[in-house]
Amino acid sequence: MKRRDFMKKAGVAAAATAATSVAAPAVWAQGKKYQWKMVTTWPPNFPVLQVGAERFAKRVNEATEGRITIQVFAGGELVPPLGCLDAVSNGTVELFSGAAYYWAGKIPAAQWFSSVPFGLNPQGINTWFYAGDGLKLWEEVYAPFNLVPRPQGNTGVQMGGWFRKEMKTMEDWKGLKMRIPGLGGKVVAKAGGTVVLLPGGEIFTSLERGVIDATEWVGPLHDLRLGLYKAAKYYYYPGWHEPGTCLEVTFNKKVYDSLPSDLKLILDSVAMETNLWSLSQFEAQNGQALEELINKHNVDLKEFPPEMLQQLKKLSEEVLEEEAAKDPMSKKVNEAFKKFREQIGPWGTVSEKSFYDTIFGKYSLKAAK
Repeated sequence: MKRRDFMKKAGVAAAATAATSVAAPAVWAQGKKYQWKMVTTWPPNFPVLQVGAERFAKRVNEATEGRITIQVFAGGELVPPLGCLDAVSNGTVELFSGAAYYWAGKIPAAQWFSSVPFGLNPQGINTWFYAGDGLKLWEEVYAPFNLVPRPQGNTGVQMGGWFRKEMKTMEDWKGLKMRIPGLGGKVVAKAGGTVVLLPGGEIFTSLERGVIDATEWVGPLHDLRLGLYKAAKYYYYPGWHEPGTCLEVTFNKKVYDSLPSDLKLILDSVAMETNLWSLSQFEAQNGQALEELINKHNVDLKEFPPEMLQQLKKLSEEVLEEEAAKDPMSKKVNEAFKKFREQIGPWGTVSEKSFYDTIFGKYSLKAAK
């Protein structure tokens, strides 16, 4: 009798467990569903950046099993590329993909969360966000605008740009007309250059016709795609102005805060995964593109003279202090950024710099030509 009672109870328990297991997906599917719109600052089909935004939307849909679906609009398809922040801030759409330095005119402190001249490389800025106070500060800066930011990608260390003439001394910056945004542009202006702001679609023609003397864009992958090697002879490195440009996915704060905790966690996790995916894509494809530029298109790859880089670094420090003095939040972020850079700098010198110097030495890409 006891054995029969036990088997009966076990059967009832097993049936209940099975019923629960079967019913769980149905209950999940009946939960509230969200249909969102994402706008971006990127052109349609733009490698890694727009593609990454679309991948983010797809991954969120998969991870939430359809509880959140996101329709993605490239720059200009729903709102102007630089209208993304306002559209999400006022709730017209739920989220956007872009880069924080685009909003410097409205949110001066935002510049520090994309890229700082002679600042942090991708590993450094990710460390600031995930292991320091970077992301917390970014949230504080965006909160008054009803926004919640998350890192969603990184271009890696960018190239210094394309120049129609050789850059030998600081005198060569004087009168130079260059397309370069953000804090880097302010440094060029301080060096005596003229900063020209142009959208991506106008860069090649302006450089080819001599409307501008130089331009930076992103790196070999995108520079090759834009055909900039046809318009300027000299390709300079390193990208002192953008040593690790962070990309962002930013949500309307009211919408984000209203989500259950599991969906917030999924959004944050997919953003982090996309951040890693994006940087990996750039690292994998830039090398191949650079070799093509050098070996197939005979691009003259040049390194900025060390003395010039030291002078640009000095001007960058002056620019950062001037920008930080414009408002209390910029000052707060700048001080935090400098403190963190100084904190991780010694270890980077002992670890990464020593490793690259020892293993690779002064590797010359010209030798591969």
